[in-house]
Amino acid sequence: MTVDVILPCLNEEAALGWVLERMPDGYRALVVDNGSTDRSADVAREFGTQVVHEPRRGFGAACHAGLLASSADIVCFMDADASLDPERLPIVAAPVIDGHADLVLGARRPQAAGAWPWHARLGNAVLARTLRRRAGVVLHDLGPMRAARRSRLLELGLTDRRFGYPLEMVLRAAAAGWRIAEVDVDYLPRVGRSKVTGTVRGTLRAVSDMRRVMAELG
Repeated sequence: MTVDVILPCLNEEAALGWVLERMPDGYRALVVDNGSTDRSADVAREFGTQVVHEPRRGFGAACHAGLLASSADIVCFMDADASLDPERLPIVAAPVIDGHADLVLGARRPQAAGAWPWHARLGNAVLARTLRRRAGVVLHDLGPMRAARRSRLLELGLTDRRFGYPLEMVLRAAAAGWRIAEVDVDYLPRVGRSKVTGTVRGTLRAVSDMRRVMAELG
């Protein structure tokens, strides 16, 4: 079985090689270039990786472009910044492949000081708690490494194209009666500075997008 791995990418030249070389057998990377001004797309091609260009900026826009371009029955998502190890993908995808879950999220476990800044961890905890209270979904982390069947994700009709995309996926999946699970994954210090968790402003922007989605679907 081949699993497509969607990698939203914005200026990740320094990290992308490490991510691609650690892709497990049977896992096919698909890099979605979201307007990079560095050599991210070139690095991907050097590894023989398919590159999808999504000119509309936004994390959700990149993720969804990758979903539409993918062709495998099961797809995974993960960041391209080397904060998540692709070698953990089989652990995340296994419950979906085996039919024990419909959507699996990787719950991040920091492996070094500074891997997960306090402001990003706090914002994530608040959203996870709200999600448990309002949607009855018991998750500890809205992590970016996740797996599901492509056809079922498309059936959810996801519309957010910003940082609310990951939360919308969980909310719509819960409303559709999906079995949602999480497994622990290592969280490493990313290569370069994060566009989201690296700054308080970036974290607040992501939280704002997610709260908007929560209000729209709540």
